Amino acid sequence: TGHLNHFTFYRKGKDTEMLYIIGGRVLTMSGEIWEKGYICIEEGKIKDLGAMKNGAPFPLQSGSGMEVINASGSIVMPGLIEAHCHMGITEEKKGMEGDDCNETVDPITPYLRAIDAINPMDAAFDDAVRAGITGAMIGPGSANVVGGSFAFVKTHGRNIDKLVIKNPAAMKVAFGENPKVNYGGQGKSPATRMAIAAMLREELFKAFQYREKKKKGDLKEPDFKYECWLPVLEGEIPLKAHVHRADDILTAIRIAREYRLKMTLDHCSEGHLIAREVAESGFPAIVGPDLASRNKIEVQNMAFKTVGILNKAGVKTAITTDHPVSLIQSLPICAGMAAKAGMEEMEALKSITIYPAQICGVDHRIGSLEKGKDADIVIFNGNPLEVATKAMCTLINGEIAYADQSFSLPTSQKQL
Repeated sequence: TGHLNHFTFYRKGKDTEMLYIIGGRVLTMSGEIWEKGYICIEEGKIKDLGAMKNGAPFPLQSGSGMEVINASGSIVMPGLIEAHCHMGITEEKKGMEGDDCNETVDPITPYLRAIDAINPMDAAFDDAVRAGITGAMIGPGSANVVGGSFAFVKTHGRNIDKLVIKNPAAMKVAFGENPKVNYGGQGKSPATRMAIAAMLREELFKAFQYREKKKKGDLKEPDFKYECWLPVLEGEIPLKAHVHRADDILTAIRIAREYRLKMTLDHCSEGHLIAREVAESGFPAIVGPDLASRNKIEVQNMAFKTVGILNKAGVKTAITTDHPVSLIQSLPICAGMAAKAGMEEMEALKSITIYPAQICGVDHRIGSLEKGKDADIVIFNGNPLEVATKAMCTLINGEIAYADQSFSLPTSQKQL
């Protein structure tokens, strides 16, 4: 892949209609790879793209209303995607005052919405953009059996409502140590894995009852605590299951099958020990944060090899930092470590682009470079799986959200 040899931004007037990225090695993540490709962007969307043949595939004429990024010597690919994190809801540098991740007074809180606590002013958002991460699934932590709903957002902007791609995007449920520790320590239920499963089953049972009553018109008025379950029960969004240990993974699968629900297996730290069973379940796995320490009993078998083993077994995989457990900007490094542990490089790249987009239900807009999709694009000066590689330019909705200091914007138009 080499280093960035030539990277220049050409600007053409204030009435620019189109932006072209030309000359880079384009990895579409939808199958095509062009050693020298072009991407045409108009009104925040990808209008056209392809391989360059015998020069530019478009006219460079004065007054044509174009801007051109020459990305020769670089890699151009879709913006990276974090499939499970807590940035902006567990803010950096702010301690308790910025920690809104877990409501640890009631183990069943499906009606909580991450969107009401995500602060895009959190420094992690800027770190994400600088790393080429353009989209993230953000939600509550794992202290509760049911924690509330996640939202999928873009990573650049100040108004969270304008960053949303999908909300609600998933319903958080948690198995294993975290609910046990948080409530067993208070002398409350759940204090065992049995109680976690039983409480989730009871909640789902009541939610299904509520849906049936609503369908029959037997409700006097909507119930705020159960309306939030309807997108899950209708198959519009999945359960997002916090599972580390093999037995917790299998319990989550058992319950999702009982109620015929969609689900993602988040963390899935011992998934490699039961890879066949995970593959047979059909549920995707969001694996990580493998860059973090093994600071709990249930993560003692956590390893970078897990995601590759699951991927080879036929599981759709995404890689997560679980920010702030490990830092958001380490996402491409985590993918590189997975490749080092045996995962195929292209599958590692897909696990931080198109696969998380598919798993999170936003692949109709992002995750790959295709006509009609959002122009969320990152330009790297080398292989993003290598630690020294830098994101030189990050575009979100066709606009430059970040440019490296060596990335210049000359005022002269003579270069065109």
